[in-house]
Amino acid sequence: MARDEVPASGRELKFRALMAELRRGILDGTWPPGSKRPTERALATETGLSVTTVRRAYEDLVALGLVERRQGAGTFAAHRHEEPGDRRIVGVLVPDTAFYSPRVLQGIEKELAAAGARLVLACSHYVPAEEDAAVRRLLSSGVHGLLLVPTLHTAVDPGRRAEELLALPVPAVLVERRLAATHGPGDPTEHVCTDHEGGAYDAVRHLRALGHDRLALLVRSDAPTTAPIESGFARAVADLGLHAPLRIREERQGWNPRRADRAVADARGGRHRRPLLRRPRGRSRPCGHPPRRSAGPQDLALISFDNEFADVAETPLTAVSPPKYQVGRLAAQILLRRLADGDASPLHQVQLRPRLVVRASCGAARGVVARKSPSGAY
Repeated sequence: MARDEVPASGRELKFRALMAELRRGILDGTWPPGSKRPTERALATETGLSVTTVRRAYEDLVALGLVERRQGAGTFAAHRHEEPGDRRIVGVLVPDTAFYSPRVLQGIEKELAAAGARLVLACSHYVPAEEDAAVRRLLSSGVHGLLLVPTLHTAVDPGRRAEELLALPVPAVLVERRLAATHGPGDPTEHVCTDHEGGAYDAVRHLRALGHDRLALLVRSDAPTTAPIESGFARAVADLGLHAPLRIREERQGWNPRRADRAVADARGGRHRRPLLRRPRGRSRPCGHPPRRSAGPQDLALISFDNEFADVAETPLTAVSPPKYQVGRLAAQILLRRLADGDASPLHQVQLRPRLVVRASCGAARGVVARKSPSGAY
């Protein structure tokens, strides 16, 4: 099983969030080289995490060369010694450093470290003005190239925004962003993306192979991956001859369990208006079914799009798992090749097919492909 496909437990998610925060603080200069970091016990108390989790984070940061331990003195942000010559500096812009980003960043860091390149990190928080300011800061820091996750999906004119990024004075490779929906084969960007359309297609095909023939798609209306997921869903429904699929769009803002229950009830035609994923009393049941205390049919199957939280649900969900780590590594490889070869390097436009991780939530007579809504999208 590839590293990015390992199901994440609740403890693992907390570890990733801590690593992202510590790494960002070091790379963006919040904790300058040589500054002393809190002790493991002090940081555990501050964050509410276990000492074991904090120790593991520090050990990983040591392995990445971002912190160093000094016997009897403590843990310090490492001095990143500049080597003579043309050592590459790569600027990386992400919308956030939680949920989707950590695995992508790990892939980028791995590849850059192997090439002796240095990473400078910035975060836009999905705010266009912050994104522009972050790009300016990265350029002023002397980066040789950029790996960007821009907010194209909220831009009034995505094509013009992409042209602005391509006109920057250094090469830029887009990560999990492209212009296929608006430009088709005219997309001028160099990019590495998850094939979200293919992932949705595979999810529908899996449900159909299990006998499910009445499907609904629940997606975020404000997510950058909504369009390709809807396209893959529609193509699979047409190819497999399924009838009258239902599509439900929800916004992230204000998303809560009540709205989730209502969306599921709508998908089921208004019947059995109860929470979908509830822990049954006594022995657990597959497929995300309600408890047997009602006479309603236990006939609902679920697939989550993204594997980030699927295994920590009360009923572990089958999930489409984007290859985040590999996306990061490949994007870094392409940018480094661009820096080495210039215009002699071909334009790379790469999609990586996600993997379907099958769990216990798909074994009944209907199906819902659920785009993860509460936690956000990359």
